[in-house]
Amino acid sequence: MTTIYHIAYAPEAKILHLHFWGCNLMCRGCVRQKEIYDCHIGKTRDAVFEGGKKPEGKPMHFLDIAGVKNILKEVTFSRVIFMGMEATLDPELPRLTELLHQEFHSYNVLLTNGLRLVPLEHVDEVCVSIKAYRDDIHQDYTRVSNKEILRNFIKIYSSGKKLRTESVFIPDLIDCSEIENIAKFIAGVDKSIPYRIDAYIPIDGSPWRRPTPQEMESALGIARKYLTKVSCLTTDESVKPEVIRIF
Repeated sequence: MTTIYHIAYAPEAKILHLHFWGCNLMCRGCVRQKEIYDCHIGKTRDAVFEGGKKPEGKPMHFLDIAGVKNILKEVTFSRVIFMGMEATLDPELPRLTELLHQEFHSYNVLLTNGLRLVPLEHVDEVCVSIKAYRDDIHQDYTRVSNKEILRNFIKIYSSGKKLRTESVFIPDLIDCSEIENIAKFIAGVDKSIPYRIDAYIPIDGSPWRRPTPQEMESALGIARKYLTKVSCLTTDESVKPEVIRIF
């Protein structure tokens, strides 16, 4: 049995999102505390931005590899994104990536917090979410040190695997000064590693607000002093193409 509890699909782009349950960080601002299903789906996306939404409980149904395979036979896809909570905790992940390569010839992308390294032979690209560079900030936000994460980031890069990274801009926590620290760290590995800065989506009970467009622009400008490929994701973008739930 895997920990896959949800699969979303973008038919036009031929992209699958496989969602895995469980995480080894305890991020205080994690959007999964508000919505456990794919936020690219229209109804789910609307719910993410609604105040007072009751948090979802643990999913009741999980797929085994045969179940995943049966669902995927019914759709046409070229890319698969393994995403969170945290996919690397699933012991079946290496077997699943191999199956997708060999039987479906997909391009496999792993989204991870980087705390746990897994075999990446059948992963084509890794995106590491760097929550913070300063360990005190990282521990305050996630309850876990980032020392192993930063070491693993370098290990993944040194392996030759295609690598990109992202962070969430949280005003008064992971703000412009901390984005600069993260950008400097990435540049110390390779200034051409793509870096995306996401705008924080507030959850009920968190002490942080949504960043302003001006703050996001400032963060972009700072990161671009050190890195050559920097982008951002605000909360205003429309979702294109359409994403639907298939499990």
